[in-house]
Parts: sequence; C-alpha cells; structure tokens
Amino acid sequence: MAHAVVVGAGIGGLTAAVALRRRGWEVTVFERTPSLEPVGSGLAIAANALRALDTIGAGDDVRRLSAVQGEAGVRRADGRWLMRTTEEATSARHGDSIVLLRRAELADAIAARLEPGVIRLNSTVTAVDPYTGRVTVRTGDGEVTEVTADLVVAADGIRSPIRAALFPGHPGPVYSGVTSWRLLVPGGGRPGRTFESWGEGKVFGVMPLAGGTAYCYATDTVPAGGDPGDGESRRAELLRLFGGWHDPIPALLEAAPPELVLRNDVHHLATPLPAMHLGRVALLGDAAHAMTPNMGQGACQAIEDAVVLAHVAGDGDGPARTAGAAGTADGAGTAGAAGVDLAPYTAARLERTTRVTARSASICRTTRIRNPLAVRLRDTMMALAWRLGGERMTAAMDEVLGWTPPEPAGARNGS
Repeated sequence: MAHAVVVGAGIGGLTAAVALRRRGWEVTVFERTPSLEPVGSGLAIAANALRALDTIGAGDDVRRLSAVQGEAGVRRADGRWLMRTTEEATSARHGDSIVLLRRAELADAIAARLEPGVIRLNSTVTAVDPYTGRVTVRTGDGEVTEVTADLVVAADGIRSPIRAALFPGHPGPVYSGVTSWRLLVPGGGRPGRTFESWGEGKVFGVMPLAGGTAYCYATDTVPAGGDPGDGESRRAELLRLFGGWHDPIPALLEAAPPELVLRNDVHHLATPLPAMHLGRVALLGDAAHAMTPNMGQGACQAIEDAVVLAHVAGDGDGPARTAGAAGTADGAGTAGAAGVDLAPYTAARLERTTRVTARSASICRTTRIRNPLAVRLRDTMMALAWRLGGERMTAAMDEVLGWTPPEPAGARNGS
C-alpha cells in the first residue's frame, strides 16, 4: 500500500487525508500544534467546495451543521444596499447554496472520517526531500524520526517552510494592504441575512451561523505590524472604526466577547508559484495560493485541491505511481521511483487558483479606496452595474462556483 504524509491538519490537509484514504492510501498527518483547534471563527462554503466535500462523504454533514447564507449583498456604511441576491437565486444558478459555519466544526466533520492514529499532533516536519520522499519529523518531546512517503502533501499554511525550501526564488507572501478582525457574537445572528458593508477603506461583514451566533469580520487599510493588543483593546478599536456605521453593527460590537476578537494582517501570494508540485511533494491550500478573503474562496480552493490531488494520485495500490525522472527545478518532472506523477495536479490547479487569487486581490484593492469622492464613484458604479446588469455580474461567478470535481472514487477500507 502506498504511503502519503500530509503536513498540516488544517481544512485542506484534512480533506486530502480523507480523500487519499478513500483511494486506499496509508496516510499519516503531522500537525505541529498540540491540539486540533483551528485558528479563525467562521467561514462560507460555496457550491464548488460542497461538491468536493460530497466526494469524500462529508457534504451532507457540513450542510446539517451550517446556516444557509440566505439574502446576501453589499451595502454602504449607512446601510443602503448596493447589490443583493437571494439564496434561491444562488441555489438555482449553481445547484447548491452557500453555507456558513464555524471553521472548527468543518474541521471536526472532516477529521471524523479518519481512523484514530492517523493524525499525529505536536509533530513538526523539519525537512522534506522531494526526490526520495524522506520526511524528518520532530515530536514535542524532542525525538527526531524519519519516514519515507510516496507522496508528501504540503498543507503547512501561508508561511509554508516546505514551499520556501522547494522554491527558494519565490518572493513568498506579501502584505495585501489591509488588516482584518474576526469575532463571534453569541445570540447576534439574524437568520437569512448576510451582508458586507463598504466604507472609506474599510469593510464590515456579518454572517449568521447555526444556533443564533453571528460571525463578523472587518478590514481596514492600515500599515502592517500594528500592535494587536488584548481582546478588549481590539474590540475598542473596532468600535472606534465602525461604531457609527448602520445597524446592527454597533450593537454586535458592543455584545462581542473580547476574548473572541482576533486581529491579523492579511497576506497573500501575489506572485504565482511556477508549479504546485516538485518531485513527490504537492503543495495545497495557503501553502500554494494564499489569497485575500474577499471572494470567500480560501478554504474552498484548498478543498478543491485536495480532491483533485487524490484523483491524480489514484488508488494506493494502483498504477498511478510511476518510476520516472526525479523531477526538475520547475516542478515539471515526475516523482521518482514509486512516486506519483504530479504534473497533472499542477495542470489542473495552478491556472485556476491563480485566477481566483488575482480576482480576490482585485476586489481587495477596490475595498481599500479611501478618498471620499472616489468611494462615492465606486459605490455609484456598483449600484448602477447591479441594476442594469445583475445577471451578468452573477454570471461572472459561474467559473468559480460552477466547478465540478473529478468523478468520485468509491470508498476504500471502510472510510
């Protein structure tokens, strides 16, 4: 049986582990943190990612845990709608709803499909040889071990050490120009109403989650590296920035538990990688294409990556592993003896994720406009474009939300 090592137990890494197990692979997931508690609050899972989750048997569980997005759109800081749509319109066009849930709930729903012992916590991968598949791991007690894998999945995040080692000439993540806040407000969710409000260089979004909790997020155009302070100071900062915006934003901020307010600078990979693989190593999710959150596609694209990678890898005892060249500096070669030819993975994913990343960055730049006259012009153009060509604007998302996964493989080994 072929062996895959997954580095990182985030959404993408866990999805890859489940998808590979269903193809008959032996899988080991190394996660450097001591527990599976994903950083972050809530997220949206769109139709494209729900289809991918269906292929690993997790789609219906995720739908049950989630709230449906419902009516959604973009507003001004005073509350006036610039554009909006309904859940019925989204579902009719793309075949599924956009669902909203806590990041931790999504991770748990995926991880539940892995057998005990697959995930090794408190285990840091310190080195990977892309041509032999040799992985060096240091555990929390300082023990260093080596394992050899036919496939290594680098799902180790935006600051991926594996990406830096494989592509040392790549510039890595850059600051997007905005800092973000994320917070959960128990009892603050209004079912069926999701919105994002834009002001002068600022954004505030509200997503109702199941159980009446509201997930809120905000961005502001500020220099990177500001002092995040503690939860109370972060909430006070949000009240200063958004306390004068339309209802229910001020009330949500007043009700937000300070300990649930997170703040971080938003970085992304503005320069695409030359490939999403090298030798036996496949890069996935933020390690491969970290993007700004403006399209809500970060986790969705990682989930897509995972199911495509498992499709390319094939059955764990099948013919997909090939004895070929050890690989080239641009990642175009095959994996080496007993490895997987990952060139089809790059071919299937690099162009698509590059387009989504660039499009999200473009929206981010639009939200950063601060000049009052330019903001009024932007808002007028958005509202006019929606009134006159809403169908065309909706159709522009078809390429993203209309994606379908490769034909699913039957479950193997009871997973």
